[in-house]
Amino acid sequence: MKRWLLPTLLLAVLIGAWQIAASTGAIAEALHIESFLVPSPAEIAESLWQSRSLLAENAWVTVREVLFGFGCALVAGLGFAVAMHLFETLRLAFQPLIVASQTIPIFVIAPILVVWLGFGIGPTLAIIALICFFPITVNTLDGLGSVDVEATKMMRTLDASRRQILWRVEVPAALPYAFSGAKIAVAVAVIGAVFGELAASGAGLGRLIFQDMAQLQTARAFAAVVVLSAIAIGFFGLIALAERRVVTWR
Repeated sequence: MKRWLLPTLLLAVLIGAWQIAASTGAIAEALHIESFLVPSPAEIAESLWQSRSLLAENAWVTVREVLFGFGCALVAGLGFAVAMHLFETLRLAFQPLIVASQTIPIFVIAPILVVWLGFGIGPTLAIIALICFFPITVNTLDGLGSVDVEATKMMRTLDASRRQILWRVEVPAALPYAFSGAKIAVAVAVIGAVFGELAASGAGLGRLIFQDMAQLQTARAFAAVVVLSAIAIGFFGLIALAERRVVTWR
């Protein structure tokens, strides 16, 4: 109960303070901007209801992008982590490149992907997959290498093959790490979807936010941000639930 009560109370206090500050114009005055550029939580909630059809339509586009992009990254990341764990030469060759790939800003990659893959869902899926691939791969690789040496020795004394050691000892030990990487990845996948939609899509919450800010419809832009946050929290919760069901020994 306390786990949910404290964050809920803190959120209520923050929203209340935001409502008061926005309604009185204190935020706009402090930032030296017009008051309509700082919508209150009540105005955002009203926009959520009035634009629910538009938000739902674009949210479904973003959800599909996140699902497909994250799915591709999950399959590739788990497979690549296992391959690098089994073959040291592969790990020595690719691990520095995987780390270096994260130093390239995503807004630099996005236009290049548009040129290569064209305007549409392709570049967005590629951006999401690239963002999600790193935490899944690195965490899973760390998990595979965290196995107790004594457990491996015991399996060898029982004449276990390399494949049996992998599936009976190393993979179960790596599952908590893989789920941690997946939770990080799915949270940032929404950010990747927004970047992709800004660069190469005509729909989605990221595109809607960009259009609303250009048209100074700040309340609806904030409403779209709320929906984006809800999507990320929902996906995170689903993976956390799956982790509790699968990693029962943790």
